[in-house]
Parts: sequence; structure tokens; C-alpha cells
Amino acid sequence: MAAFDPVTAITNVVGQVIDRVWPDPAQAAQAKLEFFKLQQTGELAQITGQMEINKTEASNASVFVSGWRPFIGWVCGAGCAWNWIGLPVAKFALIFAGHPVNISPADLSEMMPLLFGLLGLGTLRTFEKTKGVAAK
Repeated sequence: MAAFDPVTAITNVVGQVIDRVWPDPAQAAQAKLEFFKLQQTGELAQITGQMEINKTEASNASVFVSGWRPFIGWVCGAGCAWNWIGLPVAKFALIFAGHPVNISPADLSEMMPLLFGLLGLGTLRTFEKTKGVAAK
């Protein structure tokens, strides 16, 4: 039995997805060419390598190695929960109690990019590159 090669597996899966998404053979061939270019420039190997690192980190028994992503996720989630649930409820309760206080929302301008990155939305940059619309 051959060893599992993540790059080959991803290549096979992406080829199948491209064939389903672009039924036109010319468009599918163009998409496969763009994907092949990613392979040739080493970006695909870099992405695959990062996925392997993430998998190894997640399986580590130490909470300081495997727990940093969930911790950041919970912190970002708590900030979002405060801004959109806790803050309005706290303001309403304080006004209702006769003690209106001006409470500022948490600054999410630095937190949201981190949360998007953790959620995997950073792959949009790669998608832009394959479509040829990315800024150089």
C-alpha cells in the first residue's frame, strides 16, 4: 500500500471538483491550468504543508500547543457576543434600572481579520489568484 500523499490527494479532489463546477471542457481546462500553475509555483505545497502542521498541532496533548486556536476562537467569539448580545442587553438593563451609562462596544477591527483567518476565509486570496483578479 502506498503512503498517503496529500498533494496528490488534493490534486485529484480539485480535478474532480473542477469537472463538476465547470461542465464546459474549455473552462475546466483553464481552471485546471491555473491549479497546475499553483502546483508549479510551490503555493500548493505550502498550503498542504500548513494543513499538515495544523493537523499535528491539533493532535498534540499539550493545551499550549493544541489549544491556541480554540482559545483565540473563543476570545473572538466572546468579543462578537459582547458587541451584538451582551452590550445591547446591558444598556437596556441599565436604562431600565434608571442608571443609563455610555458603554462602548469592543473594537473588532483587529479581531475580525484574525477570526476570518481562523475560519479559513484567507483562502479567498488564493481563489483570487487563480481567477487572475488579484492585485500584483
